[in-house]
Amino acid sequence: MQIDCDVLIIGGGPAGATLAQTLKDTDLKIAILDKQTFPRQKVCAGWVTPDVMRTLNVDLDDYASGRVLQKIHGFKISQLGQKQLESHYPGEPVSYGIRRIEFDDYLLQRCGAKLILGEAFTKMEKTSKGWQVNNQYNAKLVVGAGGHFCPVARAIGAKGVSELAVAAQEIEFEMTAQQKQNCTIKAEVPELFFTPDLAGYGWVFRKGDYLNIGLGREDKSKLSSHVKSFCEYLISEGKVPADISDKFNGHAYLLYPHAVRKMIADNVLLIGDSAGLAYPQSGEGIRPAIESAILAARVIRGSNGNYNQLCLQAYHNMMELRFGRRLPEPDLMERLPLFIKRFAASQLMKTRWFTKKIVTDKWFLQSHQTPLATLK
Repeated sequence: MQIDCDVLIIGGGPAGATLAQTLKDTDLKIAILDKQTFPRQKVCAGWVTPDVMRTLNVDLDDYASGRVLQKIHGFKISQLGQKQLESHYPGEPVSYGIRRIEFDDYLLQRCGAKLILGEAFTKMEKTSKGWQVNNQYNAKLVVGAGGHFCPVARAIGAKGVSELAVAAQEIEFEMTAQQKQNCTIKAEVPELFFTPDLAGYGWVFRKGDYLNIGLGREDKSKLSSHVKSFCEYLISEGKVPADISDKFNGHAYLLYPHAVRKMIADNVLLIGDSAGLAYPQSGEGIRPAIESAILAARVIRGSNGNYNQLCLQAYHNMMELRFGRRLPEPDLMERLPLFIKRFAASQLMKTRWFTKKIVTDKWFLQSHQTPLATLK
């Protein structure tokens, strides 16, 4: 049976669900195709700022009913092996810990789109009116929202494994009573550990009864060994229980400044990690994913059904205004000799000003960035 829609979104994560939600009040027929059924597990450290929740118009009391919403009032920052420095924020939370299995499902179920779940994307073929996906779904516009390995991105020329991506491994599990006693991480204060070689950072984050541990690196060589060493360090410091038996899961993402994949083509548009939007210092991708969806919705609303590449160029322009121009070559800081960068980082990470004002406020909380308009 042939199914026609105006916009077919491939991927039901925060980017795809937000785009559908933002277009909910239009006459457009919106559908979301995802190979998974929801709720589903998703590898992610899992924190969002209050600005993100306000932009999404999330009722915090409603969300917290039956879901994890861990208030965050501080961070502990250090270079791995150095003394940790804690930044505390009194008053309202500066961030919230969420579980992606809950968060993504919450956004998807309220978005108003036709949900086609449990079906993988197999192919897309050009038609006179747009694209046909899986020999069945006819769409005027196909939106890739399937993460780093999004098949829509590959279909319009993404390089896949040849792209320089950050690779990460992460675990999130519900602790037993004994494990909770053996975990010294404060729920309101996640801990971040930057590696001495400046190739990435690890984190440990307690969300109520759940513990999330992970490490990401721009150099993916021997990643499992780095993760193992990091966990051994956390155990030796008495931060996490020694009997972690769950398996670590991997994922990858592109940092926005150096991502080379294009975001638009005729009747195709990429949002979220599919477009490679993670913040360069933190690797955080939820906020840029949501904001890309909102900007895409603005362009879709003003397109009058014309989704050729020239009309979609407005989306590319909006993204550059919001996130800056991409840099195909290393910037000045990246060109500095590694020994200079390592020495400077080791010294700066010992100062409270740098760990709070730069690492926490700017890199992780994006407090300098004005939020986009709230969803209706």
